[in-house]
Amino acid sequence: MKRYKSYKTTNISWYPEVPSEWKVCKVKHIANTYAGGTPSTIKSEYWDNGEIPWLPSGKLQNGEITTAEKFITVEGLKNSSTKWIKESTVLIALTGATCANIGFLNFEACANQSVVAIDEFKDRANSRFLYYMFLMMRKQILTHQTGGAQAGINDGNVKNLYLNLPSLKEQTQIAKYLDHKTQIIDALIEKKEQLIKKLQAQRQAIINEAVTKGLNPNTKMKDSGIEWLGWIPEHWEAKRLKYIFNIQKRIAGELGYDILSVTQRGLKVKDISNYKGQFSMDYSKYQIVYEGDFVMNHMDLLTGYVDISKQIGVTSPDYRVFELIEKKCNQQYFLYICQLCYKERIFYSHGQGVSQLGRWRLQAKEFNNMTFPFPSFEEQTEIADFINKKTKIMDRILVETEKSIKKLKSYRQSIISEAVTGKIDVRDWQPNEF
Repeated sequence: MKRYKSYKTTNISWYPEVPSEWKVCKVKHIANTYAGGTPSTIKSEYWDNGEIPWLPSGKLQNGEITTAEKFITVEGLKNSSTKWIKESTVLIALTGATCANIGFLNFEACANQSVVAIDEFKDRANSRFLYYMFLMMRKQILTHQTGGAQAGINDGNVKNLYLNLPSLKEQTQIAKYLDHKTQIIDALIEKKEQLIKKLQAQRQAIINEAVTKGLNPNTKMKDSGIEWLGWIPEHWEAKRLKYIFNIQKRIAGELGYDILSVTQRGLKVKDISNYKGQFSMDYSKYQIVYEGDFVMNHMDLLTGYVDISKQIGVTSPDYRVFELIEKKCNQQYFLYICQLCYKERIFYSHGQGVSQLGRWRLQAKEFNNMTFPFPSFEEQTEIADFINKKTKIMDRILVETEKSIKKLKSYRQSIISEAVTGKIDVRDWQPNEF
């Protein structure tokens, strides 16, 4: 794609060079901005049977907003600071984990106080161009972030953000170009994401069948008496976990260990140098994990996970660390079952707490009294080896597909950035070009 014939320098660090005919201005010069509000949640008449879409900031995920899950009544609208937001409006999240997230509203709605609407002046700005412009401005937005755990920005910060301003005609052309390009890229990403879902489902089905039914389809079966487990091979045992695992609690008492954190991609060493995420005031109070130990986040049975440690380290005293009682047991076989219990919500069904707050826990007593299938060591090993072989190719495809999606998303962001900053000239572009 060609560049503009001439450029000019600016005194705005975010846009050191722009096409000669473009302007750089503040948001307040091209739009009104306003935040929403939340009707009182203790007044049922503001919410019950409501028909007015109402959006929390979590709905802003740097894409189109096409649906709403929450609705308020006319009384709720009248008796709160929330306001109607017109269709085709750019929204910005102000606080918390979604701070600086962007959304493009495809229907009339209201929003909460953590969302600011960009109500553009029709004679100066194209809302679709602004959407792409703000997607590129997220780093600039975050420089205004202040506060603690729920750090954020305010409406005043938004008004004073700098953006590029081509002519209205050119904004419209840039928006058309980016709509076309991103739709093609998004379709490719969607296909790859569907492939990932399909492969993950196939992978889990292979694991579920192998660890609970074995590898011989002709073997005689018996009822395990356990609802989630169902029928198992007749020659297998079914054992309570207290006879399979020992729960450990060994407090480190000193510093110097790697900090191990359970993620949905397994056990990872936590980088405590960047001050991101949750931190402890005293890691000497963490519990020791030895190589081969199982580590489980039993505090959150929805987003938690379980893995086997490949090294010595320490982990949160709130996690559950356990080891196999019998040395002649295949670790990988039992890891597959534990991970199955997360993915299929078996652990979740035995938990208790407040799931809406992410506090759905599996108590030690309940954990110990759960039942797992227990084939012979030889069969455990055979099953684990079978799963490893079957899933190896799938895992490689999954990794490559995820890399491909990452590249597509990076390319998507780069063409948005190039177009809205004037690094490419799309004024003569036609939709038949790719």
